[in-house]
Amino acid sequence: MLKAFADPARLRLLSLIQSAPEGEASVSDLTAPLGLSQPTVSHHLRILTEAGLLEREKRGVWAYYRVVPSAIAAIADLLTPPRKRATKKTR
Repeated sequence: MLKAFADPARLRLLSLIQSAPEGEASVSDLTAPLGLSQPTVSHHLRILTEAGLLEREKRGVWAYYRVVPSAIAAIADLLTPPRKRATKKTR
């Protein structure tokens, strides 16, 4: 999961999807902002989906992606120093 999260293009994809209207986006919504080709964006989305960071919903010919909040929370917990985690849990 962390390996998928660590790539700059994938991190940007997560940010774009999270900030998109209704919290979801299709490949066509993401190619221009990233400046990458459709096959490259699709490849990154597949990796993020397989890592459990995104959910994919097929609607007709389009697939829409949304961030999995629990996966992002798990990564945030891993990246939070142990002392700060203990402080958060006691509040």
